[in-house]
Amino acid sequence: MRENEEEEESPIEETFQLFSKNNFKPKPKPLLNPTTNSSSQDPEIIDKSFEKFIDTDSNNHEFSELNLAEWVLQTCKELGMKKPTPVQQHCIPQILAGKDVLGLAQTGSGKTAAFALPILHKLAENPYGVFALVITPTRELAYQLAEQFRALGSSLSLRCAVIVGGMDMLNQSQTLMQRPHLVIATPGRIKVLIDQNPEIEAVFTKTKFLVLDEADRVLDVNFEEELKVIFDCLPKNRQTLLFSATMTSDLQTLLEVSANKAYFYEAYEGFRTVESLKQQYLFVPEKVKYVYLLHILSKMEDMGIRSAIVFVSKVRTCHFLSLLLEELDLSAAALHSHKSQALRLSALHQFKSGRVPALLATDVASRGLDIPTVDLVINYDIPSYPRDYVHRVGRTARAGRGGLAMSLITEHDINLIHKIEAEVGKQLEKFDYNENEVLADFTKVSKAKRIAEMKMMDDGFEEQAKLRKAQKLKSLEQKGLLKKRSRKRKRSKASSLKESTAGRDP
Repeated sequence: MRENEEEEESPIEETFQLFSKNNFKPKPKPLLNPTTNSSSQDPEIIDKSFEKFIDTDSNNHEFSELNLAEWVLQTCKELGMKKPTPVQQHCIPQILAGKDVLGLAQTGSGKTAAFALPILHKLAENPYGVFALVITPTRELAYQLAEQFRALGSSLSLRCAVIVGGMDMLNQSQTLMQRPHLVIATPGRIKVLIDQNPEIEAVFTKTKFLVLDEADRVLDVNFEEELKVIFDCLPKNRQTLLFSATMTSDLQTLLEVSANKAYFYEAYEGFRTVESLKQQYLFVPEKVKYVYLLHILSKMEDMGIRSAIVFVSKVRTCHFLSLLLEELDLSAAALHSHKSQALRLSALHQFKSGRVPALLATDVASRGLDIPTVDLVINYDIPSYPRDYVHRVGRTARAGRGGLAMSLITEHDINLIHKIEAEVGKQLEKFDYNENEVLADFTKVSKAKRIAEMKMMDDGFEEQAKLRKAQKLKSLEQKGLLKKRSRKRKRSKASSLKESTAGRDP
């Protein structure tokens, strides 16, 4: 995954066959009407290729109305799922009817069950492997999805395989050849296994469902090569299901060129955070930002906060804060891409089990993770894009619960915050704190900071980071993405220079 890097906005090619049907023919993009009447009960027909339903009404329906099997209804009851959420209410019947579906709904709105329940319903009628392939952008989310599928399919003899990077590839190949019912995978590892073992292609020739969870991120330009390899293995008559909390131009393009009539459920337009989330900010000096973070973490118990996730933009920052908290005897786990898969899973387990109250993480943890005890999300670094802010703060205030999001804003982040506020339609509130209380332990914390920085030099982190960066650049170059990104950065710099000089006197 990319961290703190400029996002690619290159339009996806119209020949990129996602909604894959026998008579696929790319066609010109229609002019879409973005406004609909949300109170209407009839889906608005935007174009022959897909129908769009925008709905923000309250939910008064029952699972029994969704045409699900009796055993599915009983499982929902046992798991405490009393009523379907709006995304479940609208998408489940469409999936059961055989339609391709794009579901766009807020974080914590029950999107996983919206595709898992109908897949399991259909699997029980005709059990075989591989029945469904679920693609997700991060390893941690893949393991969580597997847990949720197993819980929802507990009354079935469900065979579910997680195929992600960082694990033994020989064992993964053998697992796939045994044809489990469900495969949940990251795109990079599936492509590598297919490339190394041509026999694996046959495993997916009868796959009924393809799911892209966190679809906006999976369809990132960095994954295009991997997805093309995966899609080539899948049958033409599959059902394709995409779910996300944020809409992107890539998703829009794929809908517009769909040969099959896809159903598009949109709970809202634009970006949105849930009403039960309280969003605050602290305006802090850049050089002592870590002091304010430590103050907030020290107040967690007084604020009634059970656990918190601290999001940073760089792996280096995550590692540094981990060493700093360790030096100050504060318990925290760290989750970032430089860690082995075993250490990543261990950090997540420590946090989810309550053994540590804080998780320091890059955006590998911003997607889909559902941990009910997370009461606080801290943006130590402000994300460059509003959609990343929406996904980060969506780790709390889930399933109707309350939550708090706090952002540490420096003088360099003001424009970013204004952009985020404009996109989500909310203004962040100021967090009240006592400046003297924050700076009371400044000497102690500064000493710990120096020790943490020395430890970073001694543990070889910088050398490892340089090596990984070189490997990443080589990978981008091999995919033909390096030149594309360089041109975009040059254009961005030229645009910034033009803006900065426009107001000057000649």
